[in-house]
Parts: sequence; C-alpha cells; structure tokens
Amino acid sequence: MSEASPPRRLTGLIASPTSFLMVLAFVNWFGYASWSALLNNFAKEAAGFTGQDIGILQSVREIPGFLAFTAIILFWIMREQVLAYLSLLTLGLGVALTGFYPSLGGLLLTTTIMSIGFHYYETAQQSLQLQLLPKSEAPRLLGRIAGASAVAQLLAFGSIALIWRTLQPSYATVFLGAGVVTIALTVVAIGLFPRFQGAVPQNKGFVLRKRYWLYYALTFASGARRQIFMAFGGFLLVERFGYDVAATATLLLATYGINMFAGPLLGALVGRIGERATIQLENISLIVVFIGYALASHGAFGNWGALFAGAFFVIDGVCFTLVLAQRTYFQKIADPADIAPTSAVAFTINHIAAVFLPITFGLIWLRDPALVFYIGAGVATASLGLSLLVPRHPVAGHETTLSAPAPAAAE
Repeated sequence: MSEASPPRRLTGLIASPTSFLMVLAFVNWFGYASWSALLNNFAKEAAGFTGQDIGILQSVREIPGFLAFTAIILFWIMREQVLAYLSLLTLGLGVALTGFYPSLGGLLLTTTIMSIGFHYYETAQQSLQLQLLPKSEAPRLLGRIAGASAVAQLLAFGSIALIWRTLQPSYATVFLGAGVVTIALTVVAIGLFPRFQGAVPQNKGFVLRKRYWLYYALTFASGARRQIFMAFGGFLLVERFGYDVAATATLLLATYGINMFAGPLLGALVGRIGERATIQLENISLIVVFIGYALASHGAFGNWGALFAGAFFVIDGVCFTLVLAQRTYFQKIADPADIAPTSAVAFTINHIAAVFLPITFGLIWLRDPALVFYIGAGVATASLGLSLLVPRHPVAGHETTLSAPAPAAAE
C-alpha cells in the first residue's frame, strides 16, 4: 500500500486542472520573464535604443495581443489546450533568437515571434481558467496560479542575476538558454498532462454582448495603464537611474519573491472582499505608483530617487496580481458558452491602447517622462470610477449597479 500511494498522488496531481494551469503558467512566465529581464539593457547597450525606439518596439510587441480575437478562428480547428502548447513553443523560439539580432529591425522580428506565442497563450489560458475552475474557488485558485507564475519569474530573474554577476555571458547566450529551457518544459508538459475540456461547449462565433460592456471598459483601461508601466516603468530605471542588468534582475527578483507568497493571499483576499473592492484597491495603488514615478523622474526624492523608483516598481508588480478580480467578475456574469470567444475578444480590447500608446508616449517621453506617468495616473483614476459600477454581488442579469439585481444577489 505504501508503495502504491505516491503514484496515486502523482496521478491525482497530473489529472488536476489547477496543476495543469499552474505548470503552463510557470512555463509561460519563465520564458517571458527571461526576455523582459534582459530587454531594456540589451536594447540600450547592444542596439542603442532611445525612448522613441523602445516605444516603437513595445507597440509592435502588442500587435499580436491586438489580434488575439483571431484565436476564435483557431478554436474552430483546435482545442484551447493545443493552442496553449503551440503558443509556448513559439514563445520559446522567439526568446531563443532575440540575442542574435541587436538592431531595431532584428528586435522587431524576434519580438513579434515571442509576442505571438505569449499573447495567444494568454488568450487560451484565460479561457481554460474560467472554464475549468469552479466559480466558488476561482479567486483562490487563480491566486495559486499567480503564485506559480511568480515562482517562474523568480527563478528566471534569479538565474539571470546570478549568471550575469558570476559568468558575464553574452546576451545571445542567455537568450538562447532561456528559449531552449522554455521549449523543453513545454514538451514535458505535453507528455505529462491528459486532455482537459470545459463542461459547456463554447460558442464558435465572435461574441460582443451589450451586457458585458463594463467588463470591456475595465479591460480596456487595464490594458492602457499596464502598457504604460510595461513600456516605460523599467526603461525609467535604466535611463534615468542607471540600473544595469544585475540591478534590474535583482529588483524583479524581489518583486516575484514577494508575489510567490502574495499571489495566493491576494487571491484569497478577492474571495473575501469581492471583485468591486479589489478592483478599487488595485486602481488606488496604481494612482500612487504612477504619481510616484512622475515625481521620481523630476528628481523629487533627491539622492533617494533610484530607491523610491525601484520601490514603486515592486509595488506595481505585486498589485498587478489583483487584476484577477476582473476575470472572476466576468466569470460570474458570463454565459458559460461565451467564455472562450469573449476571452479572445477581451484580450484584443485589452491591447487596443497598447498598439498606439507606446509609440505615441515615446514621443511624449522625449519631451518630459513625467507626463507619461501623470497620464497613467489619469487612466487609473478613470478605471477607479468605472469600478464603482461593479456590483458587490455580480451575477448574470446584474452585471452593473445600473442593472436591476437578481433577487438572490440583492445588495
């Protein structure tokens, strides 16, 4: 009996949708984190990028996200699980090639390959999460998945910081190694996990429903403010405060070291206080972060500027986990058959601003970096206003505070 127990436990873990989603999230974020940890320094040191160049690159990086609605077409010919696997393989390929092309044209090419993999995986996994996880447990389980993502990023950033300090490798070597590991882990996952399928067959067409309008609006605002941080938060640390690869990786190491424990806790918090309060908390934290960045860029903190900017970077990275409340809000109001097509459409909505915002804000950056972050604070303020329309107990038929509450969900 004792010899049979471990295999049964292992079989149970492999058959668990939560374990499956945690492993795939780990692989995805290991690959993407390795790429992002090196990107700003590689772009600055090897390719000679300016703020305008990084804006162009980030805009191109978001084009596959903007086109994520085309995943609906792919869902006609393959399951979400298959698309997730293919996407992770593509992500690994893009990361592996990046270090060999230190130019604007080369980075545009390799970033596009990486981004196709990353964004199509995110579309597939969001659909899988909302289909496979029970509503009552979704916030807590999504928190655990966020914790697994943090472990992957912790491992990626920690490895890069250690390797960079001790071995001083070339950028090409580190990018190649990270890409190969991502591909290898994906192959292991393909052989390890069985087929997972949601209980309700998904609609095959494009879905845009009027009653989901608040979810769409929150998704758009989330994408806009997140893109400002992604494109310019790290670049501020490099350009204004001189963070090198090891310092940047160490800062990210701290962020995801915290998230490894904070992810499950924040997921449980969503379950306790609800989506409405969580979305409000997230936006208030982002307003503080953006204003702090703006002040730091103007030297408001004196000799402590680099430390304060790094602290705001960590705070934003931790609070980003709270975005899972938007997903569980949608899960509660959605027709179960709408989850896959709406996940694809929502991912496109999330990236509308991301396509034009980095290149536009790259020009604003050349005039005054603080303006970029003050606009970000404005976007977060608008999102905070939208969050007031989220019911305390959202359900289908009571999607916003403007709609009549269902009897069982009356506030």
